[in-house]
Amino acid sequence: MNEICGQREWALTGPTCRIGSRVYPTVVRWAIALAFVCTQTPIVAFADDARPATARVGLIVFGSAEAMTHQTSGFRDELRKFGYVEGQNLEIESRWAGGDIDRLEPLANELVQRKVDVLVASNTYAVRAAKKATSVIPIVMVTSADPVATGLVADLAHPEANVTGNSLMTIELSAKRLQILKDALPQLTRIAVLWNPDHPFHSRAVEGIRSIAPSLGVNAVFVSANTPQQLLAAIVAAKRANAQALCVIEDPFFFLHRATISDLATKQRLPAIYAAKEYAEAGGMMSYGPSLKHLWRRAAGYVNKIMKGAKPQDLPIEQPTEFELVVNLKAAKNLGLKISESTLLQATDVIR
Repeated sequence: MNEICGQREWALTGPTCRIGSRVYPTVVRWAIALAFVCTQTPIVAFADDARPATARVGLIVFGSAEAMTHQTSGFRDELRKFGYVEGQNLEIESRWAGGDIDRLEPLANELVQRKVDVLVASNTYAVRAAKKATSVIPIVMVTSADPVATGLVADLAHPEANVTGNSLMTIELSAKRLQILKDALPQLTRIAVLWNPDHPFHSRAVEGIRSIAPSLGVNAVFVSANTPQQLLAAIVAAKRANAQALCVIEDPFFFLHRATISDLATKQRLPAIYAAKEYAEAGGMMSYGPSLKHLWRRAAGYVNKIMKGAKPQDLPIEQPTEFELVVNLKAAKNLGLKISESTLLQATDVIR
């Protein structure tokens, strides 16, 4: 039997074994064959070990798939940069609550039963549901108003739990929005703040804003809503309280109904500032805050570290460092307002 290996001809049958022009005793042929097999075997084993295991990610989102596609696409894009490709070494189990808080816990339990490797929760509501569902599976927060104040973690630098991810500076950002609104429209002295009594952190945010507002030269009045039906009543109440403008605290419920809120504010002739660019794109006059798509990308970074063996309690919770100021000049014009030039110069995006 002759076998070609590279440019050598191996003759391993008969009383002798010939390799190239040399002839060896027949007893040597099996040692040669065994050595050849042994040198090849580790290569095959290494190739098998090099295949990455499939990452199973559970996605639990307060909103709907249609409303959140823009943000979650950033999450998928970032995972792809880390080498995770759906259908190859990545499976994403997505669950959408459609704005219904009561659906979050059953959806989180369902993902836990599916034995995902990591849970990615879109906001404070979703994180709370995920934490109730499991104390073992790592949980990555895309956004959270204040995970320490809401009891999700013990400390930002050392979470000491199965939860890590992104935190928002709700009080600080709300104060900054009041200041931006005042700078854009210097004549403002009375601003209404829309908050949600169902949010676990908003009551603290209200107290924080109440104490900060006088130093910003404005008087803050507070109106609340936690259902779509209450939104109209809240914004009408703001107008009746002689508010000259509206500031909306970041909240998943408000985000879901951002087009309705911006439309109601326009109808009540209330210039408003919101927490994210998507509000301005929906017709709101201004927005200031971190990019939600960027926060989803950062969440993918946490997933990558966890899949490589990192523990959530060893991954510090990060606060945003980059912010977008978006001005919708068309909305301002519809209200008969002119935005100050200094504000426009600071804007990262202007919608005309």
